[in-house]
Amino acid sequence: MTARISRPARTAMQSGTAKTHRWLLEFVPETQRAIDPLMGWTSSSETLTQLKLWFDSREEAEAYARAHGLAFVVDEPKEATRRSVSYSDNFKYTRIGQWTH
Repeated sequence: MTARISRPARTAMQSGTAKTHRWLLEFVPETQRAIDPLMGWTSSSETLTQLKLWFDSREEAEAYARAHGLAFVVDEPKEATRRSVSYSDNFKYTRIGQWTH
């Protein structure tokens, strides 16, 4: 079973960087989930997909995977680019696009 090491992005409801500095090791499912014909519930026989391990650094997560003989893939995070936006930019003479009420 393959493990995926990644640093989760912030949620859409977050404006800060809380909970984005830790690295997550989770297992990638090898089989698709099955739908129970009687109840319609989705189930899986792979219990390792429920396991999530958090690490303070990428190196710690990789060391854990190597120590336990796990094949792993590292997903590099994309750094957010912050635009500086000010209210006065709405009224610039060189503004691209029209400004209307």
